[in-house]
Amino acid sequence: MEKNYPAPPEYERFKAAIQGLTGIDLNAYKYQIHRRVHMLMQRWGLTSYEEYFRTIRDNETKQRDFLDYITINVSEFFRNPQRWWELRDNVIPHLINMRKNKRLKLWSAGSATGEEPYSLAILAMDLNLDSKVLATDIDQGAIAKAREGIYNVRQIENIPQEWRQRYFQAINTEKVQISPEVRQKVDFQRGNLIEDHFDHQSFDIILCRNVVIYFSPQTKSTLYKKFFNALKPGGYLMVGATEQIFEYRSLGFKSTGPFLYAKPE
Repeated sequence: MEKNYPAPPEYERFKAAIQGLTGIDLNAYKYQIHRRVHMLMQRWGLTSYEEYFRTIRDNETKQRDFLDYITINVSEFFRNPQRWWELRDNVIPHLINMRKNKRLKLWSAGSATGEEPYSLAILAMDLNLDSKVLATDIDQGAIAKAREGIYNVRQIENIPQEWRQRYFQAINTEKVQISPEVRQKVDFQRGNLIEDHFDHQSFDIILCRNVVIYFSPQTKSTLYKKFFNALKPGGYLMVGATEQIFEYRSLGFKSTGPFLYAKPE
């Protein structure tokens, strides 16, 4: 059961200030995120919201820590591999056949530090798509890290050995860098899923995985409707393995597999 406590006026002002600074609307999140906000405040030994905000505003490292802690930018390549093989073996071939070309519009919404959009780019390259991947995230620091393309070796454990050798270059025994040919296939941009307007009927595939788990039910529904409108007829939305869309029918989707939803053709 989610707990809801009346927020003091000071916290309401803090949330408004954070939104102005970072673009993150904390009101769109469930209780767990607010708990994380306060845990970090305690960890830093701060006793007032005013001091908390000043610390985040004036200290770039603290702001980076705050955003990482709130947005939880932790991932790996080809997370939940069976979902990716469904895209490779069924979804993308179906779209190629339906569109009668190999130029599909692909979007990683909430791209964090790049593991997801680079995974999608590798799939696109493997299937000879004439496509770039749009990758958006609210966190500029995560985008900068994604563009650099340096990762821990453990983050590529789900990648077939052939792709590891082709698309990654070893830096040392613990770090690898994704190849320039994959990096140039991804267009990283800052984006706010809650506030931004999405292009109408523009995308063939949208991935939004492990992003909305902490969003409030109302925010989730609003976002899923925006995704529906952004998809071309016959396009697909894939969500994370803990993010089943229970009201998909009322939003207009049809379910085509675990955590995979299609806009009717």
